[in-house]
Amino acid sequence: METTANSLVTVEKSKTSKIDQVDFDNLSFGSTFSDHMLVCDYKNGAWENPKVVPYGPVSLDPSAKIFHYGQSIFEGMKAYKDTEDSTWLFRPLDNHKRLNISAKRLAIPEIPENYFMEGLKTLLKVDEKWIPKNEGSSMYIRPFIFASGNGFHASPANEYKFMICLAPSGAYFSGKVKVLIEEKYSRSANGGVGFAKAGGNYAGQFYPTQLAVEKGYNQVIWTDDNTHEYIEEAGAMNIFVRINDTLITGPTSDRILDGITRKSIIEIAKDENINVEVRKLTVSEVVTAAKDGSLKEMFGAGTAAVISPISGFGYKETDYDLPELKEGFASLLKKRITDIQYNKAEDKFGWRYKL
Repeated sequence: METTANSLVTVEKSKTSKIDQVDFDNLSFGSTFSDHMLVCDYKNGAWENPKVVPYGPVSLDPSAKIFHYGQSIFEGMKAYKDTEDSTWLFRPLDNHKRLNISAKRLAIPEIPENYFMEGLKTLLKVDEKWIPKNEGSSMYIRPFIFASGNGFHASPANEYKFMICLAPSGAYFSGKVKVLIEEKYSRSANGGVGFAKAGGNYAGQFYPTQLAVEKGYNQVIWTDDNTHEYIEEAGAMNIFVRINDTLITGPTSDRILDGITRKSIIEIAKDENINVEVRKLTVSEVVTAAKDGSLKEMFGAGTAAVISPISGFGYKETDYDLPELKEGFASLLKKRITDIQYNKAEDKFGWRYKL
């Protein structure tokens, strides 16, 4: 193994590469992994220097607190190749900021910005050949932190691991998504951890989603924990609803993730002179709009799909179909945001970050 280093990040290169075994024309999402990963340990009250090492298993003691008390957080982001073979990131400092917001809520030590950014940039440069160049493809990036310290006592761990793994992925096509508005289960509650990207948030969604799938739906629309009267999120994504020519999304709160794609869509929509309202949205308002024809579009917004159009929804044993629009807000906004990400258009917002 070849070992190199800069002032902060040590690089230990793998002797061999798996890249020749990968079909870059047929990449699924998040199931192929590059040759290297970043590892950074928190011990004795401080983060040690990050290391880029060959991708492989992580060894943990059975008493590691991640297994027992769920101290685990993550982020999702992407790197993109343009036609000149340059590599770009999209709002990476927002991902770092949000990772630390999640860390604070779960009593995990925060990661310094230079550890995050220098570690990420070094890893991407080492595995730059893994970044797909096909139309719509990208390098999905998964930073995460978990409790590696040992002990069965219910308290924060004294040791943690910060890691970044890379997954070259093809274009994410969700197809037509039919959703069920949830009337019983909740993904989060006031005062809880819904605003954080905690692993447990997603584990808790699986069972209600499984029930919805058994009824013929693809995903769940989450409602508030108290009354189930307010629309909050779409599966693991933020949700937008278009009534007539107004785009509506709920405000962020203890229960709703401050999505980076969500924030970008709001700014781009305003730049397109689309009327945007960030406010509470009731289920009854959506149902009424579906009945009178003023409900034009619903879509999820997140890193993986960017925008995932919703073709219809179910509520109280009744299904409602949305109109098929050739040129709706969803397609317009997705093109605007992806053109910025792939360096195809002007970035007037200053979101692009060149590697």
